[in-house]
Amino acid sequence: MKCFSNGRFTAILGSVATGITLLFQVTTADAARPSGEIGKDWGNPKGQECVECHWQEDPGLTKEWNNSQHGQSGVNCLDCHATEEGDTDAFEHEGQMISIIVTPKDCSKCHSVEFDEMDGSHHSHAGRILASLDNLLGEVVGGPAAVNVGCRQCHGAKVEIGKDGKPTGDTWPNTGIGRLNPDGSEGSCTACHGRHRFSKAQARTPDTCGKCHVGPDHPQIEVYNESKHGIIYRAKVDEMNLESDKWEAGVDYSAAPTCATCHMSNGGGQKKTHNVGDRISWNLRSPISNKINLVRLDNGQEFDVPEGKPLPKVGDKPKKGKGATVVEVVTWKERRGMMQDVCLACHSESVVKGHYHQLDNLVDLYNEKFARPIKSIMGELKKAGYITKSPFDDKIEWTWWEIWHHEGRRARHGASMMGPDYAWWHGIYDVAKHTYLKFIPELKEVVKKKDGNEKFADAMLDKYFRPIDGHAWYFDGMSKEAIDKVRKGFEDRYGKGSLD
Repeated sequence: MKCFSNGRFTAILGSVATGITLLFQVTTADAARPSGEIGKDWGNPKGQECVECHWQEDPGLTKEWNNSQHGQSGVNCLDCHATEEGDTDAFEHEGQMISIIVTPKDCSKCHSVEFDEMDGSHHSHAGRILASLDNLLGEVVGGPAAVNVGCRQCHGAKVEIGKDGKPTGDTWPNTGIGRLNPDGSEGSCTACHGRHRFSKAQARTPDTCGKCHVGPDHPQIEVYNESKHGIIYRAKVDEMNLESDKWEAGVDYSAAPTCATCHMSNGGGQKKTHNVGDRISWNLRSPISNKINLVRLDNGQEFDVPEGKPLPKVGDKPKKGKGATVVEVVTWKERRGMMQDVCLACHSESVVKGHYHQLDNLVDLYNEKFARPIKSIMGELKKAGYITKSPFDDKIEWTWWEIWHHEGRRARHGASMMGPDYAWWHGIYDVAKHTYLKFIPELKEVVKKKDGNEKFADAMLDKYFRPIDGHAWYFDGMSKEAIDKVRKGFEDRYGKGSLD
């Protein structure tokens, strides 16, 4: 039905006690619903004119709104877009003061719990990349135009408002998850719940996350698609019950999880959350991975503390909190336990423990065999003046960047999400290949360029690489036993001499 077409808007507003109550009971029994009274706190009567006009001017977006839970529950254009005169992003439109941008703070008028969970999360902070190496590459090496249509469309950026109260073309449209809004809030609900349908089913699909979690440095969607989870999801998507209000893993569906299942949704006794980082126990993004504890503050913000670093206590005012007080500390083991609870909604304990054992082993392999020694050598090169302290002006810095930022991340995420091709061929294989065939030759090159010999490079390899058993083959060659074993396997399958 169309709640607001053909004069039905007035009928809905006029039946607060019965019509809307019945509508909620029949169609959205367990759904999160706006607080307050229709016609007073939302369901703005003046919104009828907006709807009637936009049915003619913007039929596509109006139809999407009309078919949404918002539209069918009486929430109209002005409930979300109305603003106060004097607001930075306010302008007059057909006699109403409105804003084009609907911010998380606007959504919090009805969805306060979701706002609070999202507000301090990694997602809401994704726009804080202006001092990062990623942003330096985009702005300087690439160019601002590339950043506008690339980086900012996922991370978000500060939305600038023109003199007319409307966002500028350089900063809008932008549905980046960490968008910096004119009202001071961070984030964009429409990054996951596309306008104007705001569909929970759409937000639960892996494709929604795949808009940003994709590509050479964070290929989660590609990893998911090749995993057993992704394969079953595609085959059994009709059994996923994506429109369910409760959507509890193992109860409302059991075929396969999506990204939302593991990171956000009900399952295994864990309640739903809009903080996607709650259940993450490894930092798989940085050059060297650490297990991470979570510190929550009384101002709604939070930050991670790597394992082994001093943890504040409840009641402390840590320096990183900028005056805020710690209200909760969640250890990495507790975070892992929350994720494992969700896994256990569909898997046996042996499967869950085995998966995490394999993941930990892969991360340790990456850390100890490759990342730590290479990072240490890079530090020594800078300290000794073989390369400058400025980023990306030496070839070897690009090589190290891609080893950890691209290949190392792919390997770690591949292991975490059960994507074998990304764990090995696009992951550790590339890490190893470029360590031995690019990084080490470039190390010798930058040293020889300054010293006229390779002694410093050889000393670095002896100090950081040689003590690691996994590098023995590089210094001493492949063992005869290993080569003979491979040769026998090839010849048994393809005939004598096939490996020569």
